[in-house]
Amino acid sequence: MKEKENLEGSLESFPLNQIYLNINHLKDGEYMLKIVHKDKVVKQVRFKKK
Repeated sequence: MKEKENLEGSLESFPLNQIYLNINHLKDGEYMLKIVHKDKVVKQVRFKKK
């Protein structure tokens, strides 16, 4: 069984209305990106890296 690993980060302030996620160094597989606002998930995106 695969062990899930949670990674978390935060930014003080971001000057643009865009956020870039660079997945170059992720291992191949399926990922779930969750966008959280005020402790609630507002958007979930599932993607595969090949």
